[in-house]
This record gives sequence, structure tokens and C-alpha cells, in this order.
Amino acid sequence: MYSMPKILLIEDDPQVAQLLQIALEQKGHAIYWARNGDEAARYLPKTDLLALDLGLPDVDGVELLRQARALRPRLPVLVLTARDDEHTKVYCLEIGADDYMTKPFSVLEFIARVQALLRRSYGGPRIRVGPLELDTEGYRVTLEGRELKLSKTEFALLRTLATAPGRVWSRGELLETVWGPDFDGTDRVVDVYVNMLRKKLGDDPRDPHFIETMVGVGYRLLEPKRDNPTVF
Repeated sequence: MYSMPKILLIEDDPQVAQLLQIALEQKGHAIYWARNGDEAARYLPKTDLLALDLGLPDVDGVELLRQARALRPRLPVLVLTARDDEHTKVYCLEIGADDYMTKPFSVLEFIARVQALLRRSYGGPRIRVGPLELDTEGYRVTLEGRELKLSKTEFALLRTLATAPGRVWSRGELLETVWGPDFDGTDRVVDVYVNMLRKKLGDDPRDPHFIETMVGVGYRLLEPKRDNPTVF
């Protein structure tokens, strides 16, 4: 089924983390909570937005921000910190933070900032990649104006690929994002659904125009040769 963006919250204060987690879940988001750098490394490859507290017990938050940006160059990052000096704020923005909030802050403002970052990074309810157009609210896909009949799982898989054209997704990442962490099947289900999508797209895996297999790695949606992917 369609999966809402996943938020990685790195916060060592359980009370603050629980408060933010409840607020995010009420908006329909799935939350990964990490209390330190080691836990964060486990979830970072499969998250859609990072909310990072700089004051962590085992690693400097600024260094963790550097690592996150190196691993996920396009990942939206919201820094949370009690440090209110201008130098820290400017430095974090310079090395890759997209937004910055100083503690204490309003939970409502936090949610608004998260939502704004998600819209800015992944666009509005429609995504267009070349001749493909996805209506993420209506679960509709059109190819050159012709509607394709996709199941919710097929739609979720295509949407995941379409949020980052050119990015290679491993089977494990797709399994976690589309089917969820509690799915008890194997990652071969990804291959099955990719093949089903290809048939509906009229795509030839030997000469793909849409979904390309990266042998030994995973899959990616090819970037359009002439049109830039747009969201609106």
C-alpha cells in the first residue's frame, strides 16, 4: 500500500522524542527514533527526512550532519538544538542543513517545518517524470495522457522510484519503503512487482525507457532525456 514519508528523529531525550513522535504519527508519518549515532546509522539509508538533535551522547551532532549529507546528498535535514548562537546556525546551514530550530520550540511549528521540507523536497500531490504523471492523492498514473490501472502496491513502488529519478534503490530499501518493516516475505517480491510494472508501462527490461535493473544492486527510474522531472 502507499507509504507516507518516513522520518528519522535523532533525539536522546525520551520525553521530547515521544512528544514529537506522537505528533508526527498523527500526521500519518512512520517514525524511526534513534537515541545516538550508532542507532541513527541503521536507519539513515531508508529515511525520507532527518530531524537531528545536535546534543547527542556519543557523537557530535555537527559531525553526524556531515556524515548524513555525504551519504544522502538530497535528504532534507531539520536541525534541532539548544545552541542558539548565530555561528552554529550558520555553520549547520553551510554544511547541509535545510532548516534549523532552537529549543524550546512549539510542536506545531516543528510539524509545520517538517511538512514544508517534505513539500519542498518531494513536491506536491502530483509528480511528473517525462511522459509519466502520478497523482499521489488520487492514486492515478497516466502515461502520455493514458491512464494506467495499477494496484496500490504497484503505485507505491512507482511513486517511490519517481520521487528520485536516477537514484538506485536496493531491494531491501524498496521492501522497507513499500511493504513496510513488518513484511515477512522475501525481497524477491520486489522483482515480481517490478516485472508487473514494466508490463503495464510497456517497458522492455533489455532496452528500458523507464525502470532499469542495476545488476547486483537494485532498480532505478530513468531520468527523462529531455524533460526535467517536475512536481506541482
